[in-house]
Amino acid sequence: MKSIYRLLITVLFAGFVLYGCDGEFDSLVDANADRNPIPDTEIEASQGDADFTNYVAIGNSLTAGFMDGALYNNGQRFSLGALLSAQFEYTGAPSTFNQPDINSANGFNTQVNTGDGVVLGRFKLDTNIPGPSPTVNGDQITPYDGSASALNNFGVPGIRVGELLTPETAENNPFYGRFASSPGSSTILEDAISANPTFFSLWIGSNDVLGYALGGATNPSALTSTEAFQNNFSQVVEQLVENTSAQGIVANIPPVLAVPLFQAVPRDAVELDQATADQLNAGFSGFDQALDAIVSFLGHSSEDADRRRVSYQAGNNPILIVDPNLENLGPKFDTLRQFGGITQEQREALQPYVRSRPIETGELVLLPAASVLGTLADPSNPNTPIGVVIPLGAQYTLTQENIVEIETARGTFNAIIESVVDNANAQGARLAFYDTNEQGSAFSQMFGFDGSGPGITVDGIDLEPDFSPSGVFSTDGVHPNARGNAILANEFIRAIEAEFNATIPRVDVLALPSVSLCAGDCVSQQGGS
Repeated sequence: MKSIYRLLITVLFAGFVLYGCDGEFDSLVDANADRNPIPDTEIEASQGDADFTNYVAIGNSLTAGFMDGALYNNGQRFSLGALLSAQFEYTGAPSTFNQPDINSANGFNTQVNTGDGVVLGRFKLDTNIPGPSPTVNGDQITPYDGSASALNNFGVPGIRVGELLTPETAENNPFYGRFASSPGSSTILEDAISANPTFFSLWIGSNDVLGYALGGATNPSALTSTEAFQNNFSQVVEQLVENTSAQGIVANIPPVLAVPLFQAVPRDAVELDQATADQLNAGFSGFDQALDAIVSFLGHSSEDADRRRVSYQAGNNPILIVDPNLENLGPKFDTLRQFGGITQEQREALQPYVRSRPIETGELVLLPAASVLGTLADPSNPNTPIGVVIPLGAQYTLTQENIVEIETARGTFNAIIESVVDNANAQGARLAFYDTNEQGSAFSQMFGFDGSGPGITVDGIDLEPDFSPSGVFSTDGVHPNARGNAILANEFIRAIEAEFNATIPRVDVLALPSVSLCAGDCVSQQGGS
């Protein structure tokens, strides 16, 4: 059985296709640090009907510059807000764009915790795995030591729409608590309004659905209700319009399930030879017999039973998962035991499979599953590899039902966002709208929704929707890297130009770095780790 999970991990990480990992991408941060942007008076630019004198960015991690699982110096440096502000300079806008500087080279990795007091930093790409690994030298989140009243970037990682409106956010979210103007009484939106913007970007709402997806759709409270989203988003836009004279751009929720975190691990990651497949099938014969019995004697659906059956073959096989939407077969297995159909020992052996089945086509495995799949549920028993013999927990997968629920919520929230913007404009507001789901948009091209296949071409260079060195995502599998943010900034600029008759130069995407490679500073490179 040892060969099963060793092969499994190999297959998992084979999905992280690498392109020429020679370390050159690390040097791009330094080599191009001052290349983009540099205001050039010879470049044609005009603010048109817009006023970029005091630009303010409002949103979540996508605005803050969070990437690679942390908020760190270079992430902030290449944040969406910072990149947009730099391009606005060409139109004559001031060069000042103050961010709540984190003052940490690697930041605090919010996705991993050693439990022993060691603070880990941002992920980097370890080409020997291949895959992401946190850096060993992270920093705790510390208070911002600059002037909160002079800030322009109000992007706060992890927040939902409603958290722009409540003072409790400073207590619950250290990324806002560190720069809140009055912790415990101020709100993010109030602070942004107090900055007296002449122009703002508002990109918020992804976490209202993404947080639910990141937990494998196991925590219903992580999915914002339609009523709450409607009320919260309406309040945010109303307060911005009523309490400022600013123009702005509003973006909606992109296709969150297309990001690498939900795509990198293949559903058929269990690779077996014929002998091992035969061994496993023999082990599941008792489960098959129990399914046959509850169909024949207890009226259980034969279609449901067939959906649960495990049948391995040589080659790649689907991962065995827990599906909370399935009927719990525990009571029916108990009935079999009570009437002598199975022994108490057999009943106990069936317990892991009361809601299990092989994952189906179109369903998704989350990236964190890569560290669990193939490991032993019982370290003392080599016959318990997770995802092969023992079902993978529901928090690591999204079933068809989950996907429909998430996409339905996202579609509903996007309809609300567009409606609120339309209503505000009908009352005299000047808001541009960027539809991340529009056919032909960068997201459409990046994920292959336009029929051309995944990936986007920039200045003749093909960039991938992953966290390889030629990718546009950071190594956390969710947030764009600097190049990804540059592509998004250009999308925002396109929408701004169309609404405000402006002419704004595009960000030089290829001048920015993609991912950083581990250089002896990652957990995966430490002896014995």
